[in-house]
Amino acid sequence: FQGGDTCEYLLSSGRFLGEKVWQPHSCMMHKYKTSEAKNCLTDKHIVFLGDSRIRQLFYSFIKLLNPQVKEEGNKHGNIPFEDKSASIKVDFLWYPEVNGSMRQRIKSWTESSVGRPHIIVAGAATWSIKIHNGSNEALTQYKINITSIAPLLEKLAKSSDVYWVLQDPVYEDMLSDSRKMITNEKIDAYNEAAVRILNSSSRNSKARVKVFSVSKLIAQETIMKSADGLHLPESSRDTNAMILMNVYCNKIMKPIDGSCCQPQPPLTLIQKLAFCFFTLAMIGYFLISLIHRTNYRKNKPCTDLESGEEKKPATSTPHASTLELLLHSFCKLGLIMTYFYLCDRANLFMKENKFYTHSSFFIPIVYLLVLGVFYTENTKETKVLNREQTDEWKGWMQLVILIYHISGASTFLPVYMHIRVLVAAYLFQTGYGHFSYFWLKGDFGVYRVCQVLFRLNFLVVVLCIVMDRPYQFYYFVPLVTVWFMIIYVTLAVWPQIVQKKANGNCLWHFGLLLKLVGLLTCIYFLSYSQGAFEKIFSFWPLSKCFELNGNVYEWWFRWKLDRYVVFHGMLFAFIYLALQKHQMISEGKGDPLFSNRLSNVLLFLSVVSFLIYSVWASSCKNKTECNELHPSVSVVQILAFILIRNIPGYIRSVYSSFFAWFGKISLELFICQYHIWLAADTKGILVLIPGYPMFNVLVSTFIFVCVAHEISQITNDLAQIVVPKDNSTLLKRLLCIAGFFSGLLLFSAVQDQSRH
Repeated sequence: FQGGDTCEYLLSSGRFLGEKVWQPHSCMMHKYKTSEAKNCLTDKHIVFLGDSRIRQLFYSFIKLLNPQVKEEGNKHGNIPFEDKSASIKVDFLWYPEVNGSMRQRIKSWTESSVGRPHIIVAGAATWSIKIHNGSNEALTQYKINITSIAPLLEKLAKSSDVYWVLQDPVYEDMLSDSRKMITNEKIDAYNEAAVRILNSSSRNSKARVKVFSVSKLIAQETIMKSADGLHLPESSRDTNAMILMNVYCNKIMKPIDGSCCQPQPPLTLIQKLAFCFFTLAMIGYFLISLIHRTNYRKNKPCTDLESGEEKKPATSTPHASTLELLLHSFCKLGLIMTYFYLCDRANLFMKENKFYTHSSFFIPIVYLLVLGVFYTENTKETKVLNREQTDEWKGWMQLVILIYHISGASTFLPVYMHIRVLVAAYLFQTGYGHFSYFWLKGDFGVYRVCQVLFRLNFLVVVLCIVMDRPYQFYYFVPLVTVWFMIIYVTLAVWPQIVQKKANGNCLWHFGLLLKLVGLLTCIYFLSYSQGAFEKIFSFWPLSKCFELNGNVYEWWFRWKLDRYVVFHGMLFAFIYLALQKHQMISEGKGDPLFSNRLSNVLLFLSVVSFLIYSVWASSCKNKTECNELHPSVSVVQILAFILIRNIPGYIRSVYSSFFAWFGKISLELFICQYHIWLAADTKGILVLIPGYPMFNVLVSTFIFVCVAHEISQITNDLAQIVVPKDNSTLLKRLLCIAGFFSGLLLFSAVQDQSRH
């Protein structure tokens, strides 16, 4: 840890990921769009002061504001640019040498605030080397001139942002005869003089003039592609312009994926209260543990000297053990949440941008597949989608999704479309699992609903408080929560139709199908009526849960993307359980699900549909068009997988315990990755060990998986305490939870008001 000034890293160090993606040391760089750049620089005046290299940087910079700009005009003269719509003025002033003329221009800005730029980017040296044929006298004069300019720049930097651009190296073999005297040795001497003088210009404090030395590193990698050996290729200039934009704009725009130059966000009122709560829980647990240990020592079994019998201490009361378990759980959770905060809110650990390569995605998947096969065991039961099999399914899907996220594979459309099927498969399991439970058990009690809602939402609610993020930010949990409530309401409203009732009269099956048709109609209507959907979820307090960036569009988009798959899961469960009831399928160990002929036909069709989908996904050209088709076609891929996995009896009777273990904590893995495996709210990668990417991934993954497993245990322990089976106690707990959320809404309103 070398301090929180990531601007210094951004301006001075970094490396290339691939050929064109620049990665600053320790922080993430945001790629600014034209609209964002204009919003940041509204009413600003920027000046580029220097030679032809600075002119190139000027053009790359204004192309961020207007990509249509062409590099034309007097090359050895001043070039103005103005964007009247945003009141932005950017000027290039031709000062190829550090001399009296440049000093006079800078001095005029220090003497009067009228016309003083907000941002000044200056730099020059190669002309001095060229004109004076690389003489030592020219270097001496350069030192004298920059020494006279340095105090003026320092004074100017009190009110403006001032950047001095160091000279890039040249590709000597490609230089023309008139530029042969410009050598890298000379450039290094000029750069060394500039850095030494500028850094010593502020005697009592850190220099305010920022030295832009990162351009030199970029040039070392790319100058070979230069057209003349002197000027940088366009991609390198664009990178330098983007770095400048990040240095100035990140603290204003605060982009999630732009951690460079962003100050640590201040603690909110709710975060402070959460910190106090966890601290009190730790103190409480420590005191209770101390009391129990003291009592244990006092009541330690001892031998009665008269009778020779051992006396046993009295057992602790159940209330004390419940309180201890509660405080112990919150104590562990407090420590874990501290780690979450340090990883993704404090400027303690480094963050880096993702960079996708095919090998970074596919090699780990092959490795995990081999591991999964090695941990093959026999299942306890051989039913279709038995517990071990669904845990295995969740596990390998979650691991693939994690690799997809850390490798940045969303930029590769075929992979993106296949991952969308995996997300849909999770929701398919939601429909299948909850429908099966209600249909078979007929348990529509409050206890069941509260247990499911608590297990789904506990971690996310805590993260919303600690990490200061809206509920909708963790989009998958709101998605499965809302779909669970839709399934519950569909089956619980009159008439309640369950398997036991339907067995007595076949008409009840028809009634249930009518309910499912009604559900499908509602889904279809809401998916094509954005206005109606937004009105439903814009009512307070629902809007507090489902709004993101001030509107519910993101929620509508996420819901619409997999709108039919939960219904498909419910329908599949209904058909499967009906076939099972009428003994139309064979689920014995080693037996095929259907007759040999039918099983072979279904297997063939499943494999073909798998391949057809993969070909279609690989030929996708437009993400929007493919997303439109996805809700209708994803179920084919899911059903094909279920049939391939379950029709052959020998495959159905085994499972991978490796994948199943991860499947049991899949929800925690999905949520925890946001902050302690990835970084900047999934936009980047957390770096605990800089300089060793593979070792860093191993260490951060180990911690991440352990934390997810521990949170799963904590959630299960707290669910037993917070959601008891006794109805009267449960009602009291629900009133307490309602009070907690009311207080949370109140504090949130106060917090929002103070922000505005």
